[in-house]
Amino acid sequence: MQLRALPATSLPYNNKTLDLSQPQVMGILNVTPDSFSDGGQYTQLESALKRAEVMVQQGASMIDIGGESTRPNAAKVSVEEEIQRVIPVVAAISQQLDVVISIDTSSPEVIQEAVKAGAHIWNDVRALNRPNALAMAARLNIPVILMHMRGEPHTMNSLANYDNVVQEVISELEQRVNAALEAGIQRKNIILDPGFGFAKNAQHNLQLLNSLYQFHDYFGLPWLSGLSRKRFLGEVLNGAAVDDRLYAGLAGHLMSVQQGASIVRTHDVLATVQHLKLWQASLEA
Repeated sequence: MQLRALPATSLPYNNKTLDLSQPQVMGILNVTPDSFSDGGQYTQLESALKRAEVMVQQGASMIDIGGESTRPNAAKVSVEEEIQRVIPVVAAISQQLDVVISIDTSSPEVIQEAVKAGAHIWNDVRALNRPNALAMAARLNIPVILMHMRGEPHTMNSLANYDNVVQEVISELEQRVNAALEAGIQRKNIILDPGFGFAKNAQHNLQLLNSLYQFHDYFGLPWLSGLSRKRFLGEVLNGAAVDDRLYAGLAGHLMSVQQGASIVRTHDVLATVQHLKLWQASLEA
């Protein structure tokens, strides 16, 4: 692992900017019945809004709202149902909280409605691979998070075959970056995500975690680390359950930020904020 400074850049939203030269914490808000960690907890508008309020109070500068689970073998969700789940939550948070709103979706129709309701960022695990996704991102002119994954959630585990996982993930992400640029998406709007847990086994994830500085050096773009409560953490911890992976996740996110991650995406906002505050304070001392 090699340490890297964060890129000096900012993210525009609501006529304001979010400073990405220091690590930002993105809180996860799944409004789904079947997400692997918190599925079913925030399917009602009141509970979702309350959870967002708590995460903002704890120090999250970004909230990532998802209406479709992408865990292996998750049930498919229609565009109409995803919109019904996500849009009321986006509208409520936009009206009541000063926070950057990210939408975890692969559907152009969903992000279009979400932006109308007040969303700021498109977080796509499929890296704008669905029909019309690239064109929609270019038209909306909003920041997009391009995540590395092979196949679909129900096929990705069978595609976890690499000779050199770090170089192959970089190469495959570069293809998506080039596709985005060719479609008219501005480079300043691109954020990357190496895709922990997606089409990668435990060893692949650990190799990525130890070499994330290479993403920083190669692309020169802001990037996100999202390993909160992921399965490979449980495997490292000899089978620890989802709720027992907090401390390993904190270590992983700290390792990510030390190697240049601008954003960490987590279920555990308060603990993550406190860890990163100590790290930042030590650099400034």
